[in-house]
Amino acid sequence: MFTLMIVVFILGYAIIALEHPLKLNKSATALFLAVAMWVLFVIGGEQILVNAASFQEYLLKNPGGSFLDWLSHHALLEHLGEISEILFFLLGAMTIVELVDSHEGFRIITDKIKTTNKVKLLWVISIITFFLSAVLDNLTTSIVMVALLRKLVSDKKERWFYAGMVIIAANSGGAFSPIGDVTTIMLWIGGHVTTVNIIVKTFIPSVLSMVVPLSLLSMTMKGSIQRVPQATSDHTKDPTTPFERNLVFYLGVGSLLFVPIFKTITHLPPYIGILLGLSVLWIVTEIMHKSKNDEYRSKRTIAGVLHRVDITSVLFFLGILLAVAALQSVGHLDLLAKSLDQHVGNLYVINVIIGLLSSVVDNVPLVAGAMGMYQNTFVPDHYFWEMLAYCAGTGGSILIIGSAAGVAVMGMEKIDFIWYLKKISLWALIGYFAGSIAYWAMSEFIFHA
Repeated sequence: MFTLMIVVFILGYAIIALEHPLKLNKSATALFLAVAMWVLFVIGGEQILVNAASFQEYLLKNPGGSFLDWLSHHALLEHLGEISEILFFLLGAMTIVELVDSHEGFRIITDKIKTTNKVKLLWVISIITFFLSAVLDNLTTSIVMVALLRKLVSDKKERWFYAGMVIIAANSGGAFSPIGDVTTIMLWIGGHVTTVNIIVKTFIPSVLSMVVPLSLLSMTMKGSIQRVPQATSDHTKDPTTPFERNLVFYLGVGSLLFVPIFKTITHLPPYIGILLGLSVLWIVTEIMHKSKNDEYRSKRTIAGVLHRVDITSVLFFLGILLAVAALQSVGHLDLLAKSLDQHVGNLYVINVIIGLLSSVVDNVPLVAGAMGMYQNTFVPDHYFWEMLAYCAGTGGSILIIGSAAGVAVMGMEKIDFIWYLKKISLWALIGYFAGSIAYWAMSEFIFHA
């Protein structure tokens, strides 16, 4: 059963990758895969557990408990709680973005981007994404930037190239910031890295992981884009006022920017901060539009825009993370981490491999496994932790479902997995190795690790 779980996961992953040729929605496959993995876990029982310490600890606290009690009421609920934090954050951020979009708020930025040159626009979008993701996080930034792209690039396939670069830039920008990615947040909160040190040590590698693929991709693009018309028939018939547009835009972006500040002040998880922003926007727009007709309100209040939020991408996220959680609970990922330690040994190479693996499975359990393995081995700000932050953060760009940013963009733009693999993955891989080599060189010859 232990081996069968791996086989089923690989098979499910392949079906997700071949979504378009098979004409089978990836969210349906991911949900089925999640259920199948946990059912196999139940059938396998405690005998397939690599490390039964958590189960034994549960039995000590609950003498009358059983394996099924532990699995259902402890292991599964613990993972579901962690996944729900990400899902509610994603749902809140997507709703805020849709609300800003319904008020034409992104025109404040798109009106300032005048260029129609494909290459210039690619650089502008990528640089904005890179620095914005360090302040917000890569997930929120990718959602915001895709919403902006929809206002700038009319052709769907052309927009996919820009969206692909948004994924790379968002993950690169999030890797050098302690609040830019879930994995760096984990390392930061765990005391393994400090704010100034992680920025100083990983900024240049992160820049290279974006600039290298950006430069290569720029060589394949020529000509000008066709801009999206600023005024549609809907907006002409029922336009928002400049006051409404500015208020909702700045309040929406401010709500997203406030999340890391809220977390620092209250120490509550980010999804609480995003729900605060969502509730404030909900109240403000309800008051602002209370005298308007029902048709207007249905398009420009939270209740009205909720139906535009892509719930299928949220369900896909739920399925894929639950499936990976089953592998983590049984111990597959721990075995993988220990195997790397025994057969590879070199810490730089181990981190590179972890980064490559994070493009296939979620980087959160991989980093969690590495933190557990080396918890008492390396001191804070050791080069292993810093490179782990870089590799786990940027490695997810190699495949579109390797990061939260990629999953969100894939859901919003319906990007084909195979298309991304053919058109973007190679450039992302080259950038990833460029940054990894840069980190190794800096660590060995400048910082003398």
